[in-house]
Amino acid sequence: MAASIWEHFNIIRDTREGPATKHRLHDILVLSICSVICGAEHWTHMEEFGKSNEEWFRSFLELPHGIPSHDTFGRVFASLDPDAFESAFRDWVRAVAGESSGKHIAIDGKTVRRSFDRASEAKAIHMVSAWVRENSACFGQIKVNEKSNEITAIPELLKHLCLKGATVTIDAMGCQRKIAAQIVDQGGDYVFGLKGNQGTLLDDVKRFMDDALAREAEGIDRHETVEKGHGRVEKRTTHVCTDVAWLHRRHEWEGLGSMVVVDSERTIQGQKQEERRYFISSHRGARAQQLGEVIRSHWQVENGLHWMLDVNFGEDSCRVRVANAAENFSRVRRIALMLLKQEKSVKVGIKGKRLKAGWDRGYLLKILGL
Repeated sequence: MAASIWEHFNIIRDTREGPATKHRLHDILVLSICSVICGAEHWTHMEEFGKSNEEWFRSFLELPHGIPSHDTFGRVFASLDPDAFESAFRDWVRAVAGESSGKHIAIDGKTVRRSFDRASEAKAIHMVSAWVRENSACFGQIKVNEKSNEITAIPELLKHLCLKGATVTIDAMGCQRKIAAQIVDQGGDYVFGLKGNQGTLLDDVKRFMDDALAREAEGIDRHETVEKGHGRVEKRTTHVCTDVAWLHRRHEWEGLGSMVVVDSERTIQGQKQEERRYFISSHRGARAQQLGEVIRSHWQVENGLHWMLDVNFGEDSCRVRVANAAENFSRVRRIALMLLKQEKSVKVGIKGKRLKAGWDRGYLLKILGL
């Protein structure tokens, strides 16, 4: 892993010129990743971490002019080409975790809330990520254009993923014909949540499935699960119907293979809540059990990525905002998170691993694979 990460990130081209190149880009990237693993949440933290461990860093870094200042860290990440950084990030993830083909890829977006800049009227950045459930890893991310939304960013992100045999899940925002066609063209399958953003599509699916379920019509596969814990009981019933020829004629969705309904019944401290959600999928032969698991697993991107970044890395409270800095810093956090997840010799959570890495240089080296 160590050879892989440094090989991949060492190829990022340094666009700085003249005196600005006093500190090597490679050294800055290594310092930033190590410091974030150990708890750094800003440029000043990176500088202090580097100074506190300068002798140790000199054992494997050149550092011809010592530890960079916090201003240097900020300027470098603000000017670093985010596309080149993202390309190196994707290549490294594939080297470590393999390809995304044949797996479950959850696409979801997250806003870095404190990255807005009121003075320049710049909005907070919004990043769309591809989370592969089987690897618990982010296989790519892309920033949403300030004047656009996730619909334009998702196709660009998908273009860089291997979708052959994979199932891509996206919430209602990404339920678009062009996105469905792209997934099918790249050899994958999709499961999309439905809301009112697709005209009459939700109405047609809802009317048909509600009637079929009320009549207990034949040809619908069903699967039920019950989960209990912490005073909560949740029963989920997944219904799958492959009678979609009429729906395809009305809406012309590429690869449309089934309609899915998930009924949820939650009982919390004696209070019962019921919900019915609707989905479309390109899967034709998949059973209700399989699609129910895929739909349920989609939200692992929230717990496994977004929640981790907010709670353990303080992403939402980070005020880094100049030029490309917020986008690039977001990638450093994801690199650190993946390295921490890959290290399994210590049976503690991510926060505990970050503390131990900050206390124990031997353990930090183990996280880095050195």
